[in-house]
Amino acid sequence: MRRRLALLVAAAMALVLVAFLVPLALLLRTAAEDRAVAAATAQAQSLGALVATADANSLRLTVEQANVDTAHPVTVFLTDGTVIGAPIPVTPAVRLAAQRGSFSVEHPGGREVLVAVQGLPAGPAVVRSFVPERDLRRGVTRSWLILAAVGLGLLLLGLAVADRLAVAAVRPIRTLAAVSEGLSGGDLDRRAPAGAGPPEVRAVAAALNRLAGRIRDLLRQEREAAADLSHRMRTPMTALRLDAEGLADPADAARMLEHVGALDRALTAVIEDARRERPAPECDAAAVVAERVAFWSVLAEDQGRAVRTALDPGPRPVAVAAADLAAAVDALLGNVFAHTDEGTGLAVSLHAGPGLVALTIEDEGPGFDPAAGARGVSGGGSTGLGLDIARRTAEATGGRLVVAGARVTLELLTDP
Repeated sequence: MRRRLALLVAAAMALVLVAFLVPLALLLRTAAEDRAVAAATAQAQSLGALVATADANSLRLTVEQANVDTAHPVTVFLTDGTVIGAPIPVTPAVRLAAQRGSFSVEHPGGREVLVAVQGLPAGPAVVRSFVPERDLRRGVTRSWLILAAVGLGLLLLGLAVADRLAVAAVRPIRTLAAVSEGLSGGDLDRRAPAGAGPPEVRAVAAALNRLAGRIRDLLRQEREAAADLSHRMRTPMTALRLDAEGLADPADAARMLEHVGALDRALTAVIEDARRERPAPECDAAAVVAERVAFWSVLAEDQGRAVRTALDPGPRPVAVAAADLAAAVDALLGNVFAHTDEGTGLAVSLHAGPGLVALTIEDEGPGFDPAAGARGVSGGGSTGLGLDIARRTAEATGGRLVVAGARVTLELLTDP
């Protein structure tokens, strides 16, 4: 925008300067021509007065002296055919001046000035003075260069002023863009300065600040609602704990209490995550995946599922909270247990590459429905949110989720 404003001002000023300087340059050229012609005419008229009053010798001496002192050659044509001064043949213009009076005429090399002297006894005489082209253009080139320098200076000055004005107009817009970028990155405390820029920019800044505040309020309400919903589950979980404690078999009771404890920890993590303004900046993907695979391996052993693992050793830092990554892994592994028959084996691998950590979960089942992956869409009678949780976790790092049949790959970027 800054460059466009400068180009606009430059174009407008160039048009104005051309409209002003071109006529002025032509006027200067015309003035120089008129000045040279006027000087030659005055000289010819002064000699014309001598033609009427002086004798031939005096007139010859005066004309020769004039030709020595001036750059304009002067010639006097008398009625009897005598030519005094520069040896110039009689031209048609000289004959015409003797008949009709004084005038000037253009020639390729300059301008011919003719002054007729009337009232002589022998008939009219003609004084001819010739102004060369260089005298007609004397000083014009210098004047044009001065005009060009003035025009260029004015153009540069206008561009400098336009650039300062453009900076003053663009700076608030850039500030708004930076604030918008910060808001899109999750920094809801960013605000645009309300008093900077023209009225239109100030209005946009005020609207952006109101929008940021409204987004913050809505997110806070959503977090509180999620925390409330999670807290409501503690009552049935307490009843479940009491039932587990009342089991006759101590081994079954211990196993159920362990599961209830894991559920309680998961609910606590959900509540804390819902109340947290910003997620943790990073976690060790290797540690999180290993812990969740170990958790699900217990259930896999009960169902007769073979679990093959190939996990690169840690640490493998990724830019996502540990709770979010654990939820994504649980969603993917939970899909395997929920939508495949008992005894169906699965493989979990975690490999790190340049700037990337890839988690791949593949089972021996039929694979995902082609419609699976869209939020709320499932081909197995579930809510359809599991893959969406995993996808949003990957996209939070700048990565992606790839579904290909029974293989799901969660790509997490280490430098989002």
